[in-house]
Amino acid sequence: MSQASRTRERILIVEDELPMRTALADTLADQGYRPLTAADGDTGLQRALDEHPDLILLDVMMPGRSGYNVAAELRRLGETTPILMLTAKGQIEDRVDGLDSGADDYLIKPFATRELLARVRALLRRKQNESAKPELLQLGDCSIDFSKQTAERAGEPLTLTAKEFAVLRLLAERAGEPVTRDEFLDIVWGYAAFPTTRTVDNHIAALRTKLGTDQIKTVHRVGYRLETQTSSGDFSRHEIQSDRGD
Repeated sequence: MSQASRTRERILIVEDELPMRTALADTLADQGYRPLTAADGDTGLQRALDEHPDLILLDVMMPGRSGYNVAAELRRLGETTPILMLTAKGQIEDRVDGLDSGADDYLIKPFATRELLARVRALLRRKQNESAKPELLQLGDCSIDFSKQTAERAGEPLTLTAKEFAVLRLLAERAGEPVTRDEFLDIVWGYAAFPTTRTVDNHIAALRTKLGTDQIKTVHRVGYRLETQTSSGDFSRHEIQSDRGD
């Protein structure tokens, strides 16, 4: 069976340099993917909204609308398509800006084709797993819609960042089970972001404040667990310590 017959995911390449755009499209086509292309941020944004690709490869420095702006606008509009940023800007601050704007991973130019394809496969696997993930979550008077990236508390809009949605979703997927800090860092931030465990703690603290809930529990020396009520009215239990730092 050929590679092309095994996979036909559509990948949108938003890159203003023609040689790079062509090379990326050829590489992906050789692997059986269906490449779509855009030569600038505005066109890329519109194609992403119109065609809902399975993955977006997004350059940062482009004439007009930057990759940061494209990613942020897609997330603002509720688009959850995975985004892999491709850029020559390799400082930690640049990576943080890219991830905070809504990107899922970050690859610095020049890069090896094998690494690019490995990142593509990893992000597509993550997207395929989305179908098994909860789309709606009710915590007390808070309602969270992961598919639309919206939240309400007591009927009023509640502002959560993309990373806060991702942290909460991971907790919801594993409801009743502890999620380690390393798992948060690997799944939510990705290994290219260089965050620390304190980053996880800060996001958890922000979520507790915004949601006004005590259902996000600290699991001593491990991480955090979402305590949700079962149909019988009982709560699932794990050994819990106080919420002071470990």
